[in-house]
Amino acid sequence: MDLFFTRVSGRIASFAGQPVTFIVAFLLIIIWGGFGPVSHYSDTWQLIVNTSTTIITFLMVFLIQNSQNRDAAAMQAKLDELIRAVDKARGTFIAIEHLTDKQIQEIRTALEKDCHETPDKYEGKEATVQTSVDRLLARY
Repeated sequence: MDLFFTRVSGRIASFAGQPVTFIVAFLLIIIWGGFGPVSHYSDTWQLIVNTSTTIITFLMVFLIQNSQNRDAAAMQAKLDELIRAVDKARGTFIAIEHLTDKQIQEIRTALEKDCHETPDKYEGKEATVQTSVDRLLARY
């Protein structure tokens, strides 16, 4: 069942993210709107779009969440493997995604503090970051 749901949800999420899907949905709304005057803007006319969009949205939330969860888990596994494989990386960071938001924020704060207190250890990364950020902002 898991493999089937993974395949179906992946395909539907991929299809839903395509420009052609947006165009089809947009055209369906235009067609629905065109029938408004013909049906004298009846309750049934309104109910059709309200019900169909509610059902589609409800189901898509679960499919997209499944797809995002799978992508995040795969990314986390890849990052954990990189941490494990790099000699100077701290293995204690593996699986920190299971910590609370507060604990993760404390780790981030400590890392940033460590970076500022021992700049020679990081060989000017802060200056490099600032230069990169300035260059990025200058484009916009």
